[in-house]
Amino acid sequence: MTYGILLTIGVTMIWFFYACAPVREFMRWKSFEGHAAVSCQRPGFDAAKETVILVADNEGTEIFDLMAPYYLFSATGKANVYVVAEKKEPVIIRKGLFLLPHFSFDEFDSMGIVAKVVVIPNLSAMDARHQNPRIVNWIKKHYHSATTTMLSVCDGALTAAATGIYDGRPLTAHASDYAAIRKQYSKPQWVNNMRVTRSGNLYSTAGVSNATDGGLSIIDTLWGHQTMLRVSRLINYTASPQQTAHKSIPIGFSDKIAIGKKVLFGKNRRIGVLLQDGANELELAAVLDTYNRTFPQSLESITLNGSSITTGYGLTLLPTAGLDKFHPDELHVLCPDKLPSKIQFLNDTSVLVNYDRQVSLYIIDACLNRVRQQYGARYTEVVKRLLDYN
Repeated sequence: MTYGILLTIGVTMIWFFYACAPVREFMRWKSFEGHAAVSCQRPGFDAAKETVILVADNEGTEIFDLMAPYYLFSATGKANVYVVAEKKEPVIIRKGLFLLPHFSFDEFDSMGIVAKVVVIPNLSAMDARHQNPRIVNWIKKHYHSATTTMLSVCDGALTAAATGIYDGRPLTAHASDYAAIRKQYSKPQWVNNMRVTRSGNLYSTAGVSNATDGGLSIIDTLWGHQTMLRVSRLINYTASPQQTAHKSIPIGFSDKIAIGKKVLFGKNRRIGVLLQDGANELELAAVLDTYNRTFPQSLESITLNGSSITTGYGLTLLPTAGLDKFHPDELHVLCPDKLPSKIQFLNDTSVLVNYDRQVSLYIIDACLNRVRQQYGARYTEVVKRLLDYN
């Protein structure tokens, strides 16, 4: 083999390695480094309200699965809403930030609070063998068949099935993972092509984007149709909880080819999303989750001063990067009216992607419209399938 051929092979391998950075980025769960020198100011407790708890896994929790229901239940004004994790340490949120839980399991237990609603997002264990028994047993402990409403979101179905609570009851999951999850747990009554399943007080949703449908369905049941409509209007969401039919379209071979072409030959951007105090939890999660599924070169959350922020309904979030070291091709800003006139470390303001608060459009649709402009209709369909938004 000649030197020229060896050089060509070597250059090709190096190119392929760097070209595949978006795939490695998509699979990467960034770990929290250092100590979170910030206290979590949890929302106050009102004994006259029902309590909703969202279970988080410190080792990894899907962002929209967690933050969309958190926003929706908080926006009712009729519930105490808390994020609870095994440890009172930063939760790795996929994709793009860290979150401080309001309670550890032990702290919540010591409060003697009875949860009316328990939400199970997609957690870090992606198969039956790696389920965390502490999480599974804690969920079982807080479920009471006569009084507790439970919502499994997306591939939270794995953990929900592991509890045994859904044995003989309808359960669904992300279209692309449904078949694999079903093989691991035979006792639930697996249902496909539905946004939301319900059997008594047990609910479940299809993938990622359907977290909105699951949250609104429970709100409709517990606090009435008018409350549900009011919350829906806050996010410009028009689908009704009664519209449960869903096109469960898994990612196929042609979709993987489309991803490969984009990764190898397309524009792979460095994307930053600005964390701002008072942020809408659902919208922030939607932007991060949608753009993660475009397979960017990198995706980071950023604060202007490097510290934590507090969202509109009291989540403490920590960024994954700072503008002094991370230089994005796009910096997404959900609240442009709150930007300072000059942003330190940002010389080129053309990278700012501002969201128009006057446009009445559901945030995922707004993101997909821009993705369509950047990558075309075919690739947008791929992103929609990754979100299970069909």
